[in-house]
Amino acid sequence: MNTPSSKPRVITAFEKLSKNLQEQIKLENPEGFSENLITFNNKDGDKISALRFETDEKIYLVKMSKIVAQQLIEDDDDYDEDGNLTDDARESYEDKYDSDFEGDDDEEDDD
Repeated sequence: MNTPSSKPRVITAFEKLSKNLQEQIKLENPEGFSENLITFNNKDGDKISALRFETDEKIYLVKMSKIVAQQLIEDDDDYDEDGNLTDDARESYEDKYDSDFEGDDDEEDDD
């Protein structure tokens, strides 16, 4: 059973996020955003499409349609022509946000 999170939820646009949050979202979504969109109803009952991103402090619901999600990736130099995060961008962001992301089994940082 899922228990509701007590973290505050922030509904915003991708462009309004800080560069750091945008980079972390890219790192978490290396193959683009469109396949990870969720839908929910806002307080007025309108159906909203968004990308969910969670930090230690907040849950972000980044409003975007599938078309906008695809356009963001297409226009972003961090993604290649196939819509995948480039190796250079991935490595740069992994170095920058190393402690924020799990899944990297390489703990040999003592070189």
